Amino acid sequence: MNKEKILLALFSKRGQNWVGDSVCSLAKGNNEVVAEKIRQILGDVNVFKIEPVEPYPDDYYACTDQAKDELRRQARPELKGMVENMEQYDTVILGYPNWWGQLPMPVFTFLESYDFDGKNIVPYCTHEGSGLSVTVRSIIRALPNAVIGQPLAIQGARVGGSDSEIKNWLKVNGLI
Repeated sequence: MNKEKILLALFSKRGQNWVGDSVCSLAKGNNEVVAEKIRQILGDVNVFKIEPVEPYPDDYYACTDQAKDELRRQARPELKGMVENMEQYDTVILGYPNWWGQLPMPVFTFLESYDFDGKNIVPYCTHEGSGLSVTVRSIIRALPNAVIGQPLAIQGARVGGSDSEIKNWLKVNGLI
């Protein structure tokens, strides 16, 4: 596959996160760590960070309260930037955390901002025990004319040692 046609789009939150069985502060969000591993395997792919204009609070509990409220309201937070020339990408690797069993609302904003018809969407998520939940179904509903690849769910506490799992997932999806 032509690597210039792959976009790695991710939403990741650094700062206080739930890891294992407690809250700890992360210099890099788990999805950013996974994205770095993907880039090490695939080489130089374009990366787009899905970032809301209004950042989430660093405090874990304040962040989860905000995320729950956004989910309840089905909010679509405005994003800081847009992907230039989205039409050039055949494949979008989409990384996100599982928040309350669902995609974070900025990821919905991202998905609803572009035409993904005919594109390959290869999702991965990080979680602390809830796996993919309904996230893949939500992607399918949001992008009915896209081709959804085999998803990957990695427990956030295990992202550091997930290299072989990520490599196998990329192989299954025909990206290497």
